[in-house]
Amino acid sequence: MRYTRTAITLHWLIALMLFGMFGLGLYMADLPLSPTKLKLYSYHKWAGVTVFLLVLLRLGWRITHPAPALPPGMPSWQARAASAGHHLLYLLMVIVPISGWLMSSAKGFQTVWFGVLPLPDLLDKNEELGDALLLAHRLLNYLFMAVVAGHVAAALKHQFIDRDGLIMRMLPGR
Repeated sequence: MRYTRTAITLHWLIALMLFGMFGLGLYMADLPLSPTKLKLYSYHKWAGVTVFLLVLLRLGWRITHPAPALPPGMPSWQARAASAGHHLLYLLMVIVPISGWLMSSAKGFQTVWFGVLPLPDLLDKNEELGDALLLAHRLLNYLFMAVVAGHVAAALKHQFIDRDGLIMRMLPGR
């Protein structure tokens, strides 16, 4: 059994955007303050809001369209690890953008989606809190990257070592 076309589309769209966000976030963080850095931060925030909305859509879809069953014979520890990994991915896809939004609010930089729709600040300006939230946002992203790497490694293990066809459930066009 396969995931639905909607789930597959959302999975790969979010995955591509996350890889771009990770790369952009790592690149822009060490740039000196400049108009280019501010523009990249805006792009990062726009993409973050977009990913967050897509994740909410994905969560709604997942709740109403359960995942296909795991392959028969999969060890129970692997099934539990897969479930825990997916739950952690969803949790991070929700809390990482919220941590960025909180950080922007605390640092006094309102998030304006695509330069058009201003989002409300979630916190009053507070530089110390903003610095703490910056650290939290960075650490959560490093954890997120590690969990994504584990997810990709598990998918590749199932494809090339176990050869159980698990990856085919999420590949488009199959």
